[in-house]
Amino acid sequence: MENGIKIVTIGGGSSYTPEFVEGLIKRYDELPVRELWLVDIEAGKEKLDIVGSLARRMVKKAGLPMEIHLTTDRREALRGADFVTTQMRVGQLKARIQDERLPIKYGMIGQETNGAGGLFKGMRTIPVLLEISEDMPELCPDAWLINFTNPAGMVTEALLRYGSHPKVVGVCNLPINTKMTLARLLGVEVERLEIDFAGLNHMVYGLDVRVDGESVLNEVLDIMSDPEKQVSMKNIAPLPWEPGFIKSLGIIPCPYHRYFYKTGDILEKQLEEFKTGTTRAEVVQQLENELFELYKDEHLAVKPPQLEERGGAYYSDAACNLISSIYNDRGDIQTLNVRNDGALSDLPRESAVEVNCVVTKAGPKPVPVGELPVSVSGLVQQIKSFERVAAEASVTGSYEKALLAMTINPLVTSDVKAKQLLDEMLEAHKEYLPQFDGELTHR
Repeated sequence: MENGIKIVTIGGGSSYTPEFVEGLIKRYDELPVRELWLVDIEAGKEKLDIVGSLARRMVKKAGLPMEIHLTTDRREALRGADFVTTQMRVGQLKARIQDERLPIKYGMIGQETNGAGGLFKGMRTIPVLLEISEDMPELCPDAWLINFTNPAGMVTEALLRYGSHPKVVGVCNLPINTKMTLARLLGVEVERLEIDFAGLNHMVYGLDVRVDGESVLNEVLDIMSDPEKQVSMKNIAPLPWEPGFIKSLGIIPCPYHRYFYKTGDILEKQLEEFKTGTTRAEVVQQLENELFELYKDEHLAVKPPQLEERGGAYYSDAACNLISSIYNDRGDIQTLNVRNDGALSDLPRESAVEVNCVVTKAGPKPVPVGELPVSVSGLVQQIKSFERVAAEASVTGSYEKALLAMTINPLVTSDVKAKQLLDEMLEAHKEYLPQFDGELTHR
């Protein structure tokens, strides 16, 4: 790192890449990136070229000596890397459409990180990330693997349990998004706000909120009880919480908790969208097409504002803050997916959890939390069981484990339907599930 930093982004043809590049440009004084390698597969080469050209224009406009390399040769890119970020979608948006539409067909919620859709996204993704994890000890043994790929909790669980590379961190934009939103609703600068996050990815709770060190949890619960002031994200329907429920819960749920606490309302909305053919995946497909048309413009040399409609607000802040804090040994607090190591006493030490961590050059160290409140501990443990069994199914290609994972998840409502749905989804995604080849013919 003496001559500057080498970062490799796998899934570099993603529509999110300009946001990441903007984050690196903004922080160049503290994070001198010498080389950024954008890597994608052959099927994503056209998008990689479009995004890569925009990235080069952005760097040129900023007047920085940052080299942008584009390649489909992952091993070439990894050699000598300091940080490796992953932001891939195995099967691209076509697969996401199946993940969302097929469960709805069976009367269940279709979503890319939860339920049956989350299981299949994980099973397509985990083997690819484990291959990257196998390459890194040989090609870049000191690099940190920073995963943004969803379902980030399940993926981090698999990398920690089955991966060959120990320096793994999962990152999500949800905690930073929540913090920014609450700061705005409270009318305070974000630097004055602290939130004690604990749980799992997309299943994380705010146990306390402080402004200038003083708890304002009750004030935040009052705000969240107001239907006009919702903490949500672009990809989740902003259904208002019941005031009585928020007060009785006594801690802050995240937007994804709506899938578990408001299942019927979300499903009803999804069934309406299903009939009109406008699931979130189709909306994203349209947004992606529009973004890439913008990216092609040779006069564009900044991240276009339309990217924020894509649902990844603060993505680059989460990624770049983590890289900068490791590089600069900053010792600040960030909310990350890491090995539990006893931070949450009601979950296994070796499992992935999403908690506040102190970030140093030695990596993130989780801040001890103790037990989760009894009101949420059961649901968190159920989702962790799902993630563990799903990770095992991903690695072994076991039909039985995949069926078990599906039925453990509370968004899958019937074991009979679960088997039918599993069979249909295995068939729909078989191109991206080679580990299940034998199972497809013998079940």
